[in-house]
Amino acid sequence: MTHRFTGIPEPAVASAAGPAPARTADIAVVIDVMRAFTVAAWAFARGAERIVLAETDRSALQRKAAHPDWLALKDGAPAPGFDLLNSPGLIRSADLTGRTLIQRTTAGTRGALAVAHAPLVLCASFAVAGATARVLQSEGDTRQVTFVITGEDGHAEEDLACAHYISRRAHLAPADAAPPDPEPYLHRARTSRAAGELAEGLRRGYRGVHRDDIELCLETDRFPYAMAVRREGAMTVLRPVHLMAPASPQGQRCGPGRADTVDRPGPHRGAWDATRSR
Repeated sequence: MTHRFTGIPEPAVASAAGPAPARTADIAVVIDVMRAFTVAAWAFARGAERIVLAETDRSALQRKAAHPDWLALKDGAPAPGFDLLNSPGLIRSADLTGRTLIQRTTAGTRGALAVAHAPLVLCASFAVAGATARVLQSEGDTRQVTFVITGEDGHAEEDLACAHYISRRAHLAPADAAPPDPEPYLHRARTSRAAGELAEGLRRGYRGVHRDDIELCLETDRFPYAMAVRREGAMTVLRPVHLMAPASPQGQRCGPGRADTVDRPGPHRGAWDATRSR
């Protein structure tokens, strides 16, 4: 399995048939540690059924107008029409059972939408690093993986650290080998520019930043599921992927360190059966 690391790709040159999708590999892993995909992971833990990814604040509000029971979420300061903020410290106390969220951020959701055409798109942070690595392991050795670093034009240290950590874990052989020590990777994220900006925002009393955001973004394997993107009608939707451990020779479920498998609803590569987080 070949891994490469890049920023958010620019769209390819449009043709008479319309805009061409940006080129990427068989699998795209979109990384946003601080804070979009840490927030998404927490949203599923709090009971959210799915997250609709929006390109702009305007499109997010248009979807909410069409579906008043959906909850709109954005980064930055509170804004009219938006119900939630892009903060894991704030999301972790919300009751989102059965709800659909609309998420719009300047980095994470933009990166996921840019590669949504790929056969398989995963969104990740440290919170779901182990589960994401197991999905990559289950794909075999012949697939090409692109890690999309969404922050700072592909140079965000916290996103690079997370991508390197997931890549290292995905390359482990056998699949149940002890994972690498996450601390060197977490140190890179903890001392990153993004962490510094969050800390400064907290000191200045910025709304939308919680005192626990940085530490929550640095929790490794907080949740047992990965997060996969798929098209649902005209929408690009993120759902949790629950990895089923294969049975042991004695007929018992294997432990969490085993390579897991995910049922797919059809023959098409990259069509994942993403079920609800409970």
